[in-house]
Parts: sequence; structure tokens; C-alpha cells
Amino acid sequence: MNTTHSPRPRIVITGIGWVTPLGHAVESVWQRMLAGESGVGPITRFDASTFPTRFCAHVRDYDWRTFVRDAALHEGVLPNTAFALGAASQAWRDAGLDRFDAEGGLDRDRLGLYLGCGEGVIDFDSYVGSNLAGWDADQNTVDAARWYAAAARSMDAVTELEQEANMPLAHLAMEFGVRGPAYNCLTACAASTQAIGEATEVMRLGDADVMITGGAHTMIHPLGVTGFNRLTALSTRNESPETASRPFTADRDGFVLGEGAGIVILETLDHARRRGATILGEVLGYGASADAYRVTDMHPEGRGPLAAMQQALDDAGLTPAEIDYISVHGTSTHENDYAETRAIKRLFGERAPRVPMSSVKSMIGHLIAAAGVVETIVCVLAMRDQTVPPTINLHNPDPECDLDYVPNTARQVPVRTCLNNNYGFGGQNNTLILRRFE
Repeated sequence: MNTTHSPRPRIVITGIGWVTPLGHAVESVWQRMLAGESGVGPITRFDASTFPTRFCAHVRDYDWRTFVRDAALHEGVLPNTAFALGAASQAWRDAGLDRFDAEGGLDRDRLGLYLGCGEGVIDFDSYVGSNLAGWDADQNTVDAARWYAAAARSMDAVTELEQEANMPLAHLAMEFGVRGPAYNCLTACAASTQAIGEATEVMRLGDADVMITGGAHTMIHPLGVTGFNRLTALSTRNESPETASRPFTADRDGFVLGEGAGIVILETLDHARRRGATILGEVLGYGASADAYRVTDMHPEGRGPLAAMQQALDDAGLTPAEIDYISVHGTSTHENDYAETRAIKRLFGERAPRVPMSSVKSMIGHLIAAAGVVETIVCVLAMRDQTVPPTINLHNPDPECDLDYVPNTARQVPVRTCLNNNYGFGGQNNTLILRRFE
């Protein structure tokens, strides 16, 4: 590791890409977000007719093979890796690294990866059978011994390997020839925000010139839905799924599961300038904390989120007065929305009600490990277009959540500096601060 002491390099964003329930092209998804469209609908991947929650935010009409240079390298990938390949390929091309590499300018020993990806999940119908052996639909439970026995009889070795959470890392390394630092973290819903923050630190230490970073995840499968139902974390608004994700409303009843991936390309400013890259934004600050409270609930006063936001501001050398927009975690659970609101109020004081903030989870659901990077890309686009997306379905505000969540309609506002929050089950909290490049 480089231990020389010099002014830390500026870290900039030069490429973005995502695969989401609203589509898998940056501009079209962004326009749908600004229009306040919902990507939520009935679960179609398995028979959910007996589940308490029968809807989600699926990625639809997506073929990862159209994004990669050689699909044969990646045969057998599971959805999390498939999503990561598409998002990374978009970001790679957006950054112009395909052209730069073709010209022989890329030093792959200085090219790194830092992902926040969840575990892969097999196709239940293909590997366990359409009757989901060991599944008790009436009780909404799984007999684990029977299920795993059925899976073991039908699963091949490659599929078993592809379930590991580091497989997106391995496939992206193959696709782009990464020979520098390569890491994966899995800190639940904070993972991809942490990955971007830690990738920034790797580059500040001088260990890479370019980092591919972000995350991918899906938990839209019987075990994932069952687990969150047992935690009473999911909305059960089956009669109106497109309005079920309703952060900061008085009648919110849980989050909506989403899936997908997002990738951003980070570079040192010197490297980006040398190759003439278009710079989309700058990472100014990163903060991380732990609640040390409960594994399923945030501390009601939001002390962990408050600490992460303050660390990020300190790292950026900024004050709360310099934040123009907040991408809130905003899950649509009672505990999260209240605690995050409390933390923002404590940090921003009298200015808190005047800072626009929104949750795109109201439109695309909760992408779990991939949520943070998608919301980071939202910040990049908000700075570019001077427009912030809405929090939809916000018609009946919770009196305890009384900040400006940009209800239902996108808004044009001056956006120079953004703060992005993400929190994970277990009490992990991560915050990024981004600035429009100047």
C-alpha cells in the first residue's frame, strides 16, 4: 500500500450506469423518475398468491448478453451478476474507457473494483421444482432440510458457486480485465454506498487510478419475501401495489422489494484530465457509523445516521448550510422514516425544513444492497439537470415527518452539493457527499 504523504487526490465520477425496475438505460429511467412513475407490480417470478405480500418492483425485459463483449465468459450467472454486468458496461462506455482502452492508455494494474453486492439466488422452479419442495404455503414457511435436500439433488457446481456474494466481482474483473484492488462488502442496505466510499478511500491512498464501484442485488424470491414478511418489514397493500411504497406518510406500512444494480466509475482528477474525460461530479465526503442498538430497528433518535452525516461533512470540509439536496434512505417503514427525519433535524437545525429531499424508493422499491449506488446516480443527474425527483404517493404526511420531501412532483432547484444517506439492517449507516464538478 502506498504510504507516501501528499495532498489527497480529488476523486471524480466519469461514468454511470444502472439496471432498475423502471428500465436499464440511464436517460429513460431518469425521465420516468422525474415523471413520478411507479415500477411496482405483481410478483411474476414465482407463485406468490398465498403470501402476505404479492407484489414487488421487478427488472423486466432485460438481457445481460446484449451488454457484454463475450457472453460465453459469463454463462450460468445469477440475476445479481447479470444486473451488475449491464450496469457496469453502461458506466464503462459512458466514461469513455472503452475508447481509452482501445488506444492502449489503460493501466489495468491501476484499475480496481469495489462492490457492495448481495448473494445470488437460484431459479427456484428450475432447481427445486415448481412445487417448491419443503414449502408450506399455508404457514408461509420453508422446511429448510427438505428444501436444501431437493436443491442438492438438482444443483450443479457452477450454480452453487454463483450464489456467492463475490461472484459479481469476479465476473466484472473478467469482463474489464481488472488487475488492481478488488473488494466486495455486504452490509445490507448500506452496501453499495459503503463500496463507493471505500473505493474513494482506496484512490485517496494512491492504490488505484480508476475504480469500478457500486452494487447489485435481488431478494425477490420465496425465501427473501418470506424473511421480510416475518420481520413485518414489507408493505401488504396488495390491492394497490403501485402506491404501496409511500415514505413519510402517516399510513405507510412497510417497504417494497426492488432489485437491480448501479455502477459508477471513479477516477482521480489527474487521471480523468489526462485522458480528456467528461466529469459528472466529485466525491467530497464519506461517513460511516454503527447504531449499536438493535439489528432490525434504528435508534429512534437517529444517532447512527447523524454520526454518519456529520463524518461525511467533516470529511468534505463542509457545513450543513452548503447542502442543496438530500437523497434520503426513505424506506416507507415507520422506524426508518421517523429516525432519519429526526437525525436530519438535529444536524440541520432550523434549516432542515428548507432543504429539498426525496426517496426514489417510492418509485423503484428498495434495491437492498444496490439501493445506495442507484441513489448516488440520482444525485449526479440532479446536479446535472438542476432538478430533483419526487417522493411519490405522499398525500397523507406523517405529522412527525414534517420536512420537504418533494411530494409527488419533480422540482427544479439549484443543486450544487448533494448528501446521500443509506442504512442497513444491523445498524450500518453510510453517507456520501457529492458536488457538481467545478
